[in-house]
Amino acid sequence: MPNDATVLPPDNPPVGVFDAPFDSALSERYLVYALSTITARSLPDVRDGLKPVHRRLLWAMRLLRLDPTQGYKKCARVVGDVIGKYHPHGDQSVYDAMVRLAQDFALRYPLVDGQGNFGNIDGDNAAAYRYTEARLTQVAIDLMDGLDEDAVSFRPTYNGEEQEPELFPGLFPNLLANGASGIAVGMATSIPPHNAAELLDAAIALIDDPAADPLAFVHGPDFPTGGLLVDPPAIIREAYATGRGAFRVRCRWSVEKEKGGGWQIVVSEIPYGVQKGKLIEQIAGLVNDKKLPILADVRDESDAEIRLVLEPRSRTVDPQVLMDGLYRLSDLETRVPLNLNVLDARRTPRVMSLAEALAAWVEHQFIVLRRRTEHRLGKIADRLELVKGYITAFLNLDRVIEIIRTEDEPKAVMIAEFDLTDRQAEAILNMRLRSLRKLEEMELKREQAALEKEQASLQLLLGSDQRQRTRMKKDLATIRDRYGPETALGKRRTTLEEAAPAREIPLEAMIEREPITVILSQRGWIRAMKGHVELASAETLKFKEGDGPAFAFHAQTTDKLLLAAENGRFYTLAADRLPGGRGFGEPVRATIDLDGGIGIVRLLKAERDGKLLVAASDGRGFVVPVNDVIAETRKGKTVVTPRPGARLSVVRPVGKDDDYVAAIGDNRKLVVFPLSELPEMTRGQGAQLQRYRDGGLSDAITFRYADGISWAMGGETGRTRTESDVSPWRAARGAAGRMPPTGFPRDNRFT
Repeated sequence: MPNDATVLPPDNPPVGVFDAPFDSALSERYLVYALSTITARSLPDVRDGLKPVHRRLLWAMRLLRLDPTQGYKKCARVVGDVIGKYHPHGDQSVYDAMVRLAQDFALRYPLVDGQGNFGNIDGDNAAAYRYTEARLTQVAIDLMDGLDEDAVSFRPTYNGEEQEPELFPGLFPNLLANGASGIAVGMATSIPPHNAAELLDAAIALIDDPAADPLAFVHGPDFPTGGLLVDPPAIIREAYATGRGAFRVRCRWSVEKEKGGGWQIVVSEIPYGVQKGKLIEQIAGLVNDKKLPILADVRDESDAEIRLVLEPRSRTVDPQVLMDGLYRLSDLETRVPLNLNVLDARRTPRVMSLAEALAAWVEHQFIVLRRRTEHRLGKIADRLELVKGYITAFLNLDRVIEIIRTEDEPKAVMIAEFDLTDRQAEAILNMRLRSLRKLEEMELKREQAALEKEQASLQLLLGSDQRQRTRMKKDLATIRDRYGPETALGKRRTTLEEAAPAREIPLEAMIEREPITVILSQRGWIRAMKGHVELASAETLKFKEGDGPAFAFHAQTTDKLLLAAENGRFYTLAADRLPGGRGFGEPVRATIDLDGGIGIVRLLKAERDGKLLVAASDGRGFVVPVNDVIAETRKGKTVVTPRPGARLSVVRPVGKDDDYVAAIGDNRKLVVFPLSELPEMTRGQGAQLQRYRDGGLSDAITFRYADGISWAMGGETGRTRTESDVSPWRAARGAAGRMPPTGFPRDNRFT
């Protein structure tokens, strides 16, 4: 064949082989898979709130007669029936679904009563299905009530050998009462559990008034693990109106007092869906990593009831502050999502509001009511047909006996003579002799009257919407009594307690406030001694050989410290994390990114909302807010950008009442000018404080003009001298200045 020949397809391609574009073939098949996942696996039906695997599990257990009054059977038997007859999927996935139906911490109203290890709230898995046993709960019986009365349609199983219900008809509002979660292809569902009594009250109200507000009865989710629902009513209402949202759930806790004035926090309920074991690991990690310094320890003292003990660092810690920190950093507060995405009556997935979901369920219950009524009417008609035949036989008993004894085909003769149906004649022929007693005839007439009365009542029910509504409300009220708030199962467990979002806890509140003495040596070794030690004591003045004091001051463990370097960068140190006062401390450069060749200008406490006067050696400077120099990283923050050849040389706090600046240069010239002439900036070089012909800036301070300038006198007397009248040195910013007052220190420093 030539190389350029065209290969034509055969005239008769093989059967089942089709030529189609790959993209369209793939998209069509993926769409089929997606729809199958959505409708037959992941999304619950709005009418019974179940996915197919759950429905098949309960149906198989019903056929095994695992009623609440009967004994338990091995879960392996149930799983085997389900995967063999109804649900051809993996045994482990089916068993996992069954386990969840039995967990009272996962389902608000468990549908399976398990015996054995079905897992726990710690997160431990259930035992293998060969060990565990199960039976149905009364809730499951209520959910399946009506299956024997043609209340719902049945369909063939996957192999066509048996029948299974398409959904369950019972009056229990399972979708919202137990909730659901699942991930399909392109969509998901997440429905938290609710209180059944509240749902039934809302359903009764919707029967009377389809426009009724269900939130007048449904106050929010009711989780099996309890807890506190802390969202405001407006947030809850919006979530239910749209079918999408999330609910903030917190643990339930209390403070236990101890002897000696101590206390501890006891958590008795944790948020829904949180595994207790992982929660304890999470909180223990906060303690070990010192992310919550005011928390000392966490202990698990749980038995049948949850009891988590949180021990504070000291008795002076505010319990609410501790819990606010835990809300932000742990799962003691979680958000439970709401995505009311369900399959409607047409098996179409869509997101419903709470009112729409309840209305769809109520509509389904009316359909069930009519189908059950029609089924009962059919049973009554069948029985009445036989009862009338029996009564006819009693009225003509002698002739009936004669026909049976003498005729070869008594059935046909009786049908012709007494105008009977085939069923009536067959029933008469099958009667036992003991049924021919006189009392039986009287019983038949009473039964006929009762059946005719019931038949008339049911026919009126079918023909009247009002009667159907009345009957539905009565039936709902009956089952509501079974799950009412006065019962152990129906009592609301989750408390509505509106609270603001967990606040950001300042460092001062997270750390136990203790006095310390901070010491930084000339070579950059830093340490913190407990208590406010005398700054001139021998312990304070202890340094390595060749080293000496640079900065020493009193502070609190809750303070933040600012370290200013000559290159204009500011670093922030936490006072509670400074090395202890024993020994010589540690190099401060080990905790911040500061090269050894760059000198340290100043170490001081960071006064929140305060201001600093910063100036370089060339006399340029400005005022900067303290909040703008605090850095959160090791690299610090650049605040002053000195010109080439200059360095940061002055960092001084600005007093609240200070209104003037005093600057003195290396040439021993002093100038005083208003503080208002100095710009306030967050970064830069600033403005010229003083003009120099030789040298640069030696020192600068801010002060209150009315108080004058003070400076320390030499020697060990500790006395200070004050120059009250500074008008001779007052000038405009940037002036050269004049010689300082007599007695001013020779080092040209104010302190």
